[in-house]
Parts: sequence; C-alpha cells; structure tokens
Amino acid sequence: MRTWQVERRKRTRHLIELGGLVVKAGIVDLTSDDRTILYGALLWMADKLKGEERAKALALWAAKGKQAFEND
Repeated sequence: MRTWQVERRKRTRHLIELGGLVVKAGIVDLTSDDRTILYGALLWMADKLKGEERAKALALWAAKGKQAFEND
C-alpha cells in the first residue's frame, strides 16, 4: 500500500472517531441533526479556546469527558 493511502486511511479513521463522539454525546439527536447548529456550537467552542478562558474550558471539558468515559 502506498504512503498516501495509509495516511488517507488514518485520516478517515480519525474523522470517523470524531463523528462518533458527536453521536455518543447525543448532540445529533439533541439538535435534530441540524448541521448549522452543530457547526455553530463547534465555532463557539473554538472561540472559547482562543480566549482568556481557554485553560478553564479545557479543564472543565476534560473532566466531564473523563467522567463520561469512565461511566460508559
């Protein structure tokens, strides 16, 4: 298999895993699969991560994610 094919498969797997997290969190159902809402929420998260509250947001989200994985 060529190098570009291996890299493409890695990227595809990564994107599928990220999409799975969106589904696992229930966001798809809660937004009725409205992609404008999903995109808007992701942009809001990106703004938080660019701002002064970056460390606070990362700590909060990491703790919530860790707890959810442990409870799953």
